[in-house]
Amino acid sequence: MNDVIDIAIIGAGASGLMLGALVGEGRALIFEGNSKVGAKLLISGGGKCNLTNAEVEAMHFRGNPYFVDEVLRLFDQYDLLKWLKSEGLEPVLRKKRQYFCPKSASQIVTILKKKSQKQSLMLNDPITEIVKRGEYFYLKTARKSYRANRVVIASGGLSFPLLGASDFGHRAAESFGHTIIRTAPALVGLTLQKEQFFFKELSGIATEVEIKVGEHLCAGSLLFAHKGISGPAVLDASLYWEKGKIEIDFLPQWQPEEHQDSSKLLSSVLPLPKRVSKAFLAALEIADRPINQLKSDEKKRLLSLKRYLLAPAGTFGYSKAEVTRGGVDTDEIDSKTMMSKKCDGLYFVGEVVDVTGRLGGYNFQWAFSSAYVCAKALEGGG
Repeated sequence: MNDVIDIAIIGAGASGLMLGALVGEGRALIFEGNSKVGAKLLISGGGKCNLTNAEVEAMHFRGNPYFVDEVLRLFDQYDLLKWLKSEGLEPVLRKKRQYFCPKSASQIVTILKKKSQKQSLMLNDPITEIVKRGEYFYLKTARKSYRANRVVIASGGLSFPLLGASDFGHRAAESFGHTIIRTAPALVGLTLQKEQFFFKELSGIATEVEIKVGEHLCAGSLLFAHKGISGPAVLDASLYWEKGKIEIDFLPQWQPEEHQDSSKLLSSVLPLPKRVSKAFLAALEIADRPINQLKSDEKKRLLSLKRYLLAPAGTFGYSKAEVTRGGVDTDEIDSKTMMSKKCDGLYFVGEVVDVTGRLGGYNFQWAFSSAYVCAKALEGGG
């Protein structure tokens, strides 16, 4: 058995690397099962990495809002942007709200790698077991055993299994008596029932929509795909959908009364791509003729596009999901330190926790914020 590690960090993604960057030199050993660090960071946002958002509040996350708020108050988007600027990176603002790396995601990974180089790093040797006996944690890999004073699980969720994602963090948490809130793919496309199979013929076409899932409204682009529907609005909606119907407004800015006397063809008046208009008219059994010639029952069917009810068959799955919903129950974690309430010296940060953000940089903000809170506690001896 080697000398005792002060802090064992399990995972070298956004939260694990940030933690390694923030704690004192030589205090941590970072374990990463992959051959390189920051794999998910590198592919996110089309290779540009959406780091955070201009507006970050608890309402942008699915999870305990009080817990989320406590963490964000200690390290919010302004703190993150300030820290990034101090490291020579000034994210660019896109779509008025989303902050991206100016050139590529490799910029943030380079910074995190450089800042965390003061810690030891173990690649290609994933942790297989963690137990606590007495004052020490005992960690095993396929090749070696270790002892540690404290352990931080930053192993992420189940999304992107090709990048090495696994349920290790959840299994480890359960072994210490933690509750795992049921997990599911999130920020992911939705598959269709037979009634909407005609959507597949529109693959590759996008249109602006508003989607209601319970009390949540998700606005943005919907992309028709071979498997079902995707695009920003759908990914956002998937965070809240579990089963049952969602309501889609395919004509969010369209007021039908303004066009009721129009002599133009429906497919020309509807603010949809023409192929989409024609497909919906066929599905609704409405002939493509002027609105002023429609019968009352046809007008009623046309208005169903404002409140189109759809019951997804499922999701595209973890292989296509950007994040994992669910995780370690936040009722069992101290929001001021990220330490387990079940086991002293055990911490959880990032996606492994039952906090999931909407599309728009919120999940990386959560990774960095939770890592900051944890680092502050570790540096203070918490």
